[in-house]
Amino acid sequence: MTRRSFWMCYAGTMPGSDQYIELSVVVAAHNEQDNLPTLVDEIVAALDPTDMEYEIVIVDDGSTDDTPSVLDTLLKNQPRLRAIRMLDTPPGSGHGQSAAFHAGFRASRGALIVPIDGDLQNDPADIPAMIALLGEKNVDLVQGDRSAARKDNLVRRITSRVGRLFRRWLLGDTIRDTGCSLRVMKREIALALPLEFRGIHRFIPGTARQLGYHVIETPVAHRPRTAGRTHYGIWNRAIPGLIDCLAVRWMRKRRRPTQFRELDRSDMDRVSAFQPGESAVHDDRPQETRQ
Repeated sequence: MTRRSFWMCYAGTMPGSDQYIELSVVVAAHNEQDNLPTLVDEIVAALDPTDMEYEIVIVDDGSTDDTPSVLDTLLKNQPRLRAIRMLDTPPGSGHGQSAAFHAGFRASRGALIVPIDGDLQNDPADIPAMIALLGEKNVDLVQGDRSAARKDNLVRRITSRVGRLFRRWLLGDTIRDTGCSLRVMKREIALALPLEFRGIHRFIPGTARQLGYHVIETPVAHRPRTAGRTHYGIWNRAIPGLIDCLAVRWMRKRRRPTQFRELDRSDMDRVSAFQPGESAVHDDRPQETRQ
């Protein structure tokens, strides 16, 4: 897909499209001082050859290490980089990945949005192929699948497998690796996700499908964490994950369609012409076939 056709396809029909660029890579970061410089370099190396107009948005979610000063240095040297900082974070921690992505998606300007972890376990080199697949298959979201290349420790592999079983059982969610943050999605999906609720980032592809969007999966690389500390363990991953499944199931049952269309003058004339007891819905079927 050429740059012009890409822009026409994904951004040209958006309201106020002159305000948007082609792609935003959104990074959620909490205490990732040693990983961010390398991550930014890898994103630039992956995307510069594509000739796409892109930005990198890093969300500092309550970091207590030198992440803020690292971001200040990166901002001076990388014109494509933007940084935002979450406010009112709990002492010593952040609001969590869901909230960080919620803020980052809204701060971004991309017609396509690519979330990615700040721990270097996702490989930015996978992004161009995922963008190409989105266009080739004419889908709305391409979800990364790390299953064949997982580099996690035993505890995380076990909790991931348990979580996948719970999602399939409670939600009918067949996405194999919903916990992989690396995905490419249209902006409208990113803004429709209820990420202000903690833990919802684990249900992004399934929620997108439930909202009516077309989601596919594709294999991506996965690398071991070499710096920083993992933020997940069995107690803050498996048990909350089960509770989140129940919460998402409850929300799905209560979600209602919100599609609408604006009425024009002809619509209003038809409605005002109806007599009491008549239907306001136009029905062209013969009288004898109507129920």
